[in-house]
Amino acid sequence: MQDTIPIAPSSSTPPTLILPSPATHFSQRADRFEQLAPGHALGDFLQFMAALARAQHAALQQLTPPALPDAAHLERARTHGMPPLAAQSLPRDAAWHSALYQVLDALVPTANSASAALLAELRALPAERWEAMAARILDTDFSGPDARHYPLVAAALQVYWVQLVTSLPVQAYAPLDVRNVCPACGCLPLGSVIGAHADVTGLRYAQCALCGTQWNVTRASCLACGAGEDRVGYHSIEGDTGPMQAESCDECHSYFKLLRRDKEGSADLTADDLASLALDMLLDDAGFARGGPNLLFVPGES
Repeated sequence: MQDTIPIAPSSSTPPTLILPSPATHFSQRADRFEQLAPGHALGDFLQFMAALARAQHAALQQLTPPALPDAAHLERARTHGMPPLAAQSLPRDAAWHSALYQVLDALVPTANSASAALLAELRALPAERWEAMAARILDTDFSGPDARHYPLVAAALQVYWVQLVTSLPVQAYAPLDVRNVCPACGCLPLGSVIGAHADVTGLRYAQCALCGTQWNVTRASCLACGAGEDRVGYHSIEGDTGPMQAESCDECHSYFKLLRRDKEGSADLTADDLASLALDMLLDDAGFARGGPNLLFVPGES
């Protein structure tokens, strides 16, 4: 089953947007984490992330439908070329709190002592602290004393926004003039995928770090500044034949991960990104800064 819902103007043209499938978005990610974990230096971490993705899947299936913007809001967004579910400005329904409770509770049975303490600490915090953390995460501000909780809060926000973006009619979405933010929620891309869907084998799609929406972008161009192929370089770990690469830009000195799903159909950008942190270290040593976050791996304060 494809983990995508393509949106195209006609059957003869490639989809401009690909929405996540609520039935498989997180469950396929969990499968990929479990596939990557055995024998990996970060095996225990990847197994925990598999459990987190399974918890996200279960929470999404049980989540109360959130409040959606009215028709006037959606029309204004289309008229002005704005994301209709802009994460930084859209009022958040309290439904995302339920998602966080469900994620935390699902992780407890298999958590070690340190993780169990972290889960309990976060669960006991008042809703105001959760909202403050959510605001920082959605503003890509990963500093502050609560940074250790951000990946779990972000996991719940991902559940909430996947449901939001898949609850609106497809006519609510349109490509934006600005190609380096998600046309659904306005967040930064985690990276890009080639072979995102069976019908678009050779095309490149950026993928939102928050809601998982994918949108078509030009190949061999920088996701951050739009620089062309003469400024873009490709990197991989020597001897690594996996589907993950990195694209760096000599113009703005940023980089994004690039997943070749056309070479490995079970690959998942979020999972394979976290399994290739050595590649991030390589790019950091070379003087490039990461262009978009993986919300499940928040560095916090240095």
